[in-house]
Amino acid sequence: MEHLEYKQKVTIMIAIMAAMLFAALNQTIVGTALPIIVADIGGMDYFSWVFTIYMLTTSITAILVGKLSDTYGRKPFILVGIGVFIVGSFMSGTSVNIYQLIIYRGLQGFGGGMIISTSFTAIGDLFSPRERGRWQGLMSSVFGLASVFGPTLGGYIVDTWAWNWVFWVFLPFGIIAFIMIWKMFPHTKTKAKTSVDFIGAIVLALAIVPLLLAFSWAGKTFAWDSAMIIGLFVWSTAALAIFIFAESKAKNPVIPLHLFKNSIFSVSNLTGLLMGMGMFGAIMYMPFFIQGVMGMSATKTGFIMMSMMLSMVVTSTLGGQLITKTGRYKIFAVIGLVIMGIGMFSMSLMTVDTTVLGAVRNLILVGLGLGLTFPVLTLTVQNAVDHKYLGVATSASQFFRQAGGTIGVSIMGSIMNMIMSDKMSEMAAQSDDSLGNLDGVSALEDPQVLMDPDIIGQIRQGVPEQVVPVFNQLIEAMRGVLSTALSGSFLFGTVVLGTAFILILFLREIPLRLSNQSTEQKPEEAKKSS
Repeated sequence: MEHLEYKQKVTIMIAIMAAMLFAALNQTIVGTALPIIVADIGGMDYFSWVFTIYMLTTSITAILVGKLSDTYGRKPFILVGIGVFIVGSFMSGTSVNIYQLIIYRGLQGFGGGMIISTSFTAIGDLFSPRERGRWQGLMSSVFGLASVFGPTLGGYIVDTWAWNWVFWVFLPFGIIAFIMIWKMFPHTKTKAKTSVDFIGAIVLALAIVPLLLAFSWAGKTFAWDSAMIIGLFVWSTAALAIFIFAESKAKNPVIPLHLFKNSIFSVSNLTGLLMGMGMFGAIMYMPFFIQGVMGMSATKTGFIMMSMMLSMVVTSTLGGQLITKTGRYKIFAVIGLVIMGIGMFSMSLMTVDTTVLGAVRNLILVGLGLGLTFPVLTLTVQNAVDHKYLGVATSASQFFRQAGGTIGVSIMGSIMNMIMSDKMSEMAAQSDDSLGNLDGVSALEDPQVLMDPDIIGQIRQGVPEQVVPVFNQLIEAMRGVLSTALSGSFLFGTVVLGTAFILILFLREIPLRLSNQSTEQKPEEAKKSS
């Protein structure tokens, strides 16, 4: 599709961006609304799974679809992806408990994986590596804009209407995106018929799922040194070894192992994994601080979170333009990770006394860094491999980023719950039990009530006037507990981003190719360009 007229390419990109906008809006709208949803249907202990299952199914689907789309074309998969995503979104709004919500979010993830994988790969089909920087930046801006309006609208919906509409409000946009892709996107496929490596995909899933369960349960449901957790880690390691063996023998492997011999491919994807751990941690847990610690409503939380995404839109757009203009890209990733790391560290220093201005400043820093780094890592991977591996390489990039998010959200959730549990136990031991016999006060044993100011207000009304000061002290103490727990999670994110910064310094920068017809550089050419 590289030789299509420019006007036709732009038209196709509009259709792709419409599909990406639909998926991104449905993903980002949940973050701000989830504390209220959890307060209604329960399941604080399984909170992280609402995001984790989505990222898990997205990751597995994206990596398989990337390989299939190299053979059968992008169009069928993006259409099926939109359809599955629409069904998952509708069903999520019908959830009556946390378990149903997790299942339906998993279904959304299957559709989201298809949309994300084919959308970013299509950019590589349409434009040469030198031109892709601009479009990768614009695609990241679409996600950023969705992240601006999504949380704000999500907060408004749960504050004004029923939370179910968080999942239903954008369904018409999904139908429009489906029609646009159907009409505008050309269908292309290779003539060669190849086998599908379903065994590799299944074994890969069997390696990821136990790893995810281990990080989710360790320190909360089971001790880190328990037989269950150790067994899950052993299972995951064994499955990974089997996966590597299976891929080395497969005719058409889901992830060609020889790609990892390319240092640019390996460094970029490992950096993406680490960046995903920090990025998704900030997006998912910052609303808990704003609502639970600062006491803001869901709507106000959305406006505060908007600062992070707006700054991301600015730097992703400008960064993409500069990459296309200069042909340089490594410097943007390096600067981006430094800024993002500073922002995450600043988040770890937040307390109950943190002002709205302080929270916004920290979010802007994370957003600025994220916007600079986000488009680069996909571009480097696409530029480093031959065009026939474009789909699988792009999907691998998305997979590692989503996998990082899956692991990061689970670990940060585990850290938050462990610290919160220890602090709540200490607080209970030191309590004078002045409120212990009053109706409704027992609900304060669960910190999730901090996410719903209405519940706190109802409990306060039932407290005798002379005991209200003690009640207020208890609420402030609980906010302090939640703040401390979240600080631990954000500090972990800081360490992860610091590691990503060190790793990106080893990224070898090679010239951006001027045509998709170019093959991989020969070793001697690569040495000259490094």
